[in-house]
Amino acid sequence: MDALSKLPDAMNELLDGFMTHAIVGDTTFGLTQYIFWMFVAIALLCVVMFVFKKKQAQSLVPQGFFVNGMEYLVEFTRDDMCKSILGDTWKKHFPFIAALFFFILFNNIVGIIPGCHPGTGTIGVTAALALVSFIYFIAVGIKRMGVLGYLKSFAPKGLPLPMAIMVWIIELFSTFLRLITLAVRLFCNMFAGHVVMGTFAILASLFFEPLLQGFSAAALGGAAASVFWVLILIVIYLVEILVAVIQAYVFTLLSAVYIQLVEEDE
Repeated sequence: MDALSKLPDAMNELLDGFMTHAIVGDTTFGLTQYIFWMFVAIALLCVVMFVFKKKQAQSLVPQGFFVNGMEYLVEFTRDDMCKSILGDTWKKHFPFIAALFFFILFNNIVGIIPGCHPGTGTIGVTAALALVSFIYFIAVGIKRMGVLGYLKSFAPKGLPLPMAIMVWIIELFSTFLRLITLAVRLFCNMFAGHVVMGTFAILASLFFEPLLQGFSAAALGGAAASVFWVLILIVIYLVEILVAVIQAYVFTLLSAVYIQLVEEDE
């Protein structure tokens, strides 16, 4: 019970650690911990891609776990998120889709490392990603149909005028709603997952702490309880790795679907 009495203060400290804090300057124009780790993820992505291309060029047949693993991810992006959704237009959108997927994936994975913060763990970054995706598929639609043609495409042809106006308004609202849902879904999943992991890490440390201060039956029982929390933490950690991959996939997949909607024939 003594350990649980310390939990509220520990949780407040944990949540404060996940809030945006400036490393340099302020939170408006400075460098925050989330942006710092985002740059780390970008640098790591560039290094991984450089090493991958260098090793790939050394042999016609992929060799080694690293090269085969990276080729699998590239082919997965190409086949599952481009070809299967975008059809014949997949080639011109593949660079954007691949960049989006790997950027989010590497940010999510870096954020899982203890002591790091995912760039995707702040709403500012996820909103920027959503805005990029939003602008991209609207630009594709305007390029294909023109401004008026794209706006008119919100309402199917052949509808009575009153119904066409209602459908047009609903579709316009739905289009802007995609911007919000893309940003919020990614942010909430990454932020919530890290809070849950941090909570179980706190529980494990609080129950083990009395044993470090002095040996007793109660302290030993608390330490045994901390083992339980650690086991749960390990399971959640593994799940969070899966969530990091899934969220990168879902964000990119939805972006590809939105592009496909403006690319399909009328």
